[in-house]
Amino acid sequence: MMLDYIDNINAYGDNVVRLYDFDRLQAVKFRQCLQETIIINNKELDLSSCDFIEGRNCNLILRISEEDEGITTSDDINFYCDLTFKGYEQMIALLALFCTKETKGHQYLYDVDSLTDFLFSPCGTW
Repeated sequence: MMLDYIDNINAYGDNVVRLYDFDRLQAVKFRQCLQETIIINNKELDLSSCDFIEGRNCNLILRISEEDEGITTSDDINFYCDLTFKGYEQMIALLALFCTKETKGHQYLYDVDSLTDFLFSPCGTW
């Protein structure tokens, strides 16, 4: 599973942090990491600590927040995803399809008005 950042993906100046190049088993591992670290242990999840995720040009830390703010950065290298507990529960639900069968589809992992989206895509496309 690869993690990267792509800026200016459209005419509106939107950006995307993308998890891609994975199979069903890696999707299951990612969902388990989210479930165990954020939901059960109520701690932040630094994706660089996941041995199955390789960061290409960035790192992402998932944190529990009072509000759903989405992904932010100050340097285009270190990113922070701030969502509520409920936001992460919804994210886990969105991962279900990728964990039950191989697919070429994609999913944005939150619906927040933010300049940077969080894309989950086995093939890397959207």
